[in-house]
Amino acid sequence: MPHRIELLSPARDTYIAREAILHGADAVYIGAPKYSARVAAGNNIDEIASLVEFAHIYGAKVYVALNTIIKDEEIKEVEEIITSLYKIGVDALIVQDMGITKMNIPPIQLHASTQCHNTTIEQVKFLEQSGFSQVVLARELNISQINEICKNTNVPIEVFIHGALCVSYSGRCYLSQALANRSANRGECAQFCRLPYNLEDANGNVLVKDKHLLSLKDMNRSNSIEALLDAGVTSFKIEGRLKDVEYVKNITAYYRGILDEIFSRRKDYIAASSGKAKISFTPNPYKSFNRGFTPYYVGDKSFGNIASINTPKSIGEEIGVVKLVNSNSIEVSSKIELHNGDGLCFTSKDGKFSGFGVNRVEGNRLYPSSMPEIKCGDIIFRNSDTKFSKLLASPTAERKIAIKMSLSYSQPFLLLQVCDEDNNSITIKEEIKDLEIAKTAQGINQQTQLTKLGNTPFEAIEVEIEESKNLFIPSSILAKIRRNAIESLINLRIKNYPRPERKRDSVPCYTQDEVSFETNIANSKAEEFYLERGVKKISRAYELYSVEDAPLMTTLHCIRRTCGKCLKTNEGKEWKEPLFLVLGKTRLQLHFNCKECKMIIKKV
Repeated sequence: MPHRIELLSPARDTYIAREAILHGADAVYIGAPKYSARVAAGNNIDEIASLVEFAHIYGAKVYVALNTIIKDEEIKEVEEIITSLYKIGVDALIVQDMGITKMNIPPIQLHASTQCHNTTIEQVKFLEQSGFSQVVLARELNISQINEICKNTNVPIEVFIHGALCVSYSGRCYLSQALANRSANRGECAQFCRLPYNLEDANGNVLVKDKHLLSLKDMNRSNSIEALLDAGVTSFKIEGRLKDVEYVKNITAYYRGILDEIFSRRKDYIAASSGKAKISFTPNPYKSFNRGFTPYYVGDKSFGNIASINTPKSIGEEIGVVKLVNSNSIEVSSKIELHNGDGLCFTSKDGKFSGFGVNRVEGNRLYPSSMPEIKCGDIIFRNSDTKFSKLLASPTAERKIAIKMSLSYSQPFLLLQVCDEDNNSITIKEEIKDLEIAKTAQGINQQTQLTKLGNTPFEAIEVEIEESKNLFIPSSILAKIRRNAIESLINLRIKNYPRPERKRDSVPCYTQDEVSFETNIANSKAEEFYLERGVKKISRAYELYSVEDAPLMTTLHCIRRTCGKCLKTNEGKEWKEPLFLVLGKTRLQLHFNCKECKMIIKKV
């Protein structure tokens, strides 16, 4: 039996979710009306209900992110939201608050968010035994670690493959809460990681000035998809619940193509949903928002530069090198076609990032809207491609489920049988009397009428016509029976869509008998969850109580390594510790755990 592999796409709203499915997503994840980790990406119940029906036609799943930590006074409202989501057929909730498992809710499946700090076999096994149906691993794990988790657990494993990166381990970033009283674990991250800082040494000397020292490049693991499949991953997740529809179309179609190419060679894997996405453009991840790409530790420790310290903005795709600068134009060496209205950018030799628009293009000569401070030898990138954006603003995909049709006549009934690729089958009867024998062959005409499937989800790959009787059937009758058949088949697909429920959770012992504030326990239900699993001492969430000398970030990103001053090298001795990030009056001290290759950030 081949493994069913899921491509999971993000959606800010239900329109984008539909486009993701049309472009090849096997599942989408979207924000709940409230309590999702993107406070600006909530969706109402009626909209989600319509999306669920659309998705289930294709056998695609809808996951709803309800992944903030919950306060006691919010429990009743959360229970009501979850009950409503269950009633409309949502497939699963993505959660981080263990208190949800103890709430009065229906048996909807639960997925453990990456914010649960899923980094070890023990943690994943614990979540599996506690009734979770899927577990999202931490982005920081490499293929070897992922493989060990997959081999030693039975729960489906989900990993991120593309999109923006949190510099801290997800669920354990408290910088926004500490500096702005806006909790990332409550969906209100102020993104201090994308701001410019000075780096100072113990004597107050400025070592690095005005750089985005906590800003990472974006993840792109497209070269590791097959290796991740072999490691045991079954769900491949694209980040981006705040991204626009152009981004979701492009990136979904890109990874759909990669997976389909693998499936064409290897019969041990198949897509987790039905139908074939037909894409009318060539996907290119560099044409969508990106800060430069990194595979982010997925291979091994030779991960290269993972930071984007010059800018947190999109740099797009590399275009070429500046050859000549005149008073009102720039000549570039490039094989890429540029267009009037494109947005270009570059980073100067001293690390200053700048952007400019192009009014006119004449071959490789560009006429900017205003001349930037650019020099020969600077590398130019395009972060806004007007032609590509215009293309993606139009319909760019359709998704078709294969069907076979068979038309016959058994007096007085015209019979149309339709069977889809998942073996859902219906037969429509239309009573018709006094059909005449045609003077000319009718098979081709009848086949043409039956296969006019237009904007339906279906595509006929085989049509059988009982031609021996050669009856003349009016086109209006054929159209009517076809419409009835398609409507009935859609309803049957929705009816037959499987709806597994949450397993009755056992009560495994937790991996520790004491939990810190980093477990993010913010309500009595979550406390109950851990107490009944053997935890003796519980510290409440950072959002509820101040924690002395708390680690505000723990990250594999090391500023020393990024700046060429790793403590394991001679160059590292040049900087006198402790080191500080300085933002206005805010000072953050950096602590380096070289044994585990981690950096910890605390507020001074």
